Amino acid sequence: MRLFWTFFWTFLLVQMATYVMGSMQGIGYNFTTGSLLGVIVTVLVLVVAALIPDEPAGDHRH
Repeated sequence: MRLFWTFFWTFLLVQMATYVMGSMQGIGYNFTTGSLLGVIVTVLVLVVAALIPDEPAGDHRH
């Protein structure tokens, strides 16, 4: 379920960003471009989340 929600919110946010950036540049909205970027960003988010360690950093006092 975590993967679904990650994809869902990333997809929506990338679609919104694609629309806004396209409007600022004066070009039309392209759903295909937003979808492709949404999948790529989702994969990047999941890879970064897998690389970050889960355990606490520990005690840094000397």
